[in-house]
Amino acid sequence: MAKNDKPAKPEKKAKPAKPPKDALAAFDINNPEIPEAIAEAAMSSGGYPYDEKIKRKDYDEALTPLQLELLKFQTHVENTGQRVVILFEGRDTSGKGGAISTILERINPRHARSVALTKPTEAERGQWYFQRYVQHLPTAGDMVLFDRSWYNRAGVERVMGFCTPKQHADFLRDAPEFESLLVRDGVKLLKLYLSVGREMQLTRFHERRHNPLKRWKFTDIDQAAIAKWDDYTAAETEMLRFTDTPDSPWTIVRANDQRRMRLEVIRKILTLLPYEGRDETVTTPPDPKIVGSGLPFLRPGDPAT
Repeated sequence: MAKNDKPAKPEKKAKPAKPPKDALAAFDINNPEIPEAIAEAAMSSGGYPYDEKIKRKDYDEALTPLQLELLKFQTHVENTGQRVVILFEGRDTSGKGGAISTILERINPRHARSVALTKPTEAERGQWYFQRYVQHLPTAGDMVLFDRSWYNRAGVERVMGFCTPKQHADFLRDAPEFESLLVRDGVKLLKLYLSVGREMQLTRFHERRHNPLKRWKFTDIDQAAIAKWDDYTAAETEMLRFTDTPDSPWTIVRANDQRRMRLEVIRKILTLLPYEGRDETVTTPPDPKIVGSGLPFLRPGDPAT
């Protein structure tokens, strides 16, 4: 190297460019081929901080010790008579069901269960809105994980017109009060919002539509959601502004990489309570690039937040 020559700087890895608007407009869920521009932009969509998914081997090596910690956590909940409620919310395809299955996989099903309610019956529609959820709340020593929750009213019901504007406004007013009652009564409440980028959601919708083993997941609501991205964005913004409170804050988890999301969700759950035998080398704090709070974390750089 000559005396005045400077060492070459390492090349930065280029991130996939955002697909042009015409690529999004031309997306056809019934076409077996997904537009290349959308597939390439999926991982980085929504401001996701990693370029690649975590490798399966690395995921498996991290997951088993975390599931062992979940067993210790559950034993503590049972022995001390705690009541734990964890809400999983997020757009369609954000990975709620997969995260819940991973959490429940190794723990005692007698004291931990998932609740995924179907649309309300005619009798339930005549009840106080929160009533059908109350009956599923845990007794002492139990954990309940809601795969969607009372926040249906702030999301799909609002966007799809399944509730009136007054019912929606009443919900945004009442939900923080309802949750404050739970917390004051000793319930450990964790609200998780799984965030997925638009191009990643389209990619997952496309897989549901064309993979024979996943086609059952693709519903009429999914079909309608494709054209309602902006409506869901407005709904989630309003929901967070009204219901992210000191008593019951929202935890945002970026979910473009579902394996990485599951690991960080478990790490977040393990922060809820101290428990005997905790392995500090396993229960490290959640990745701050993946787990955060508030609208600025959900949509970084968005002036509307």
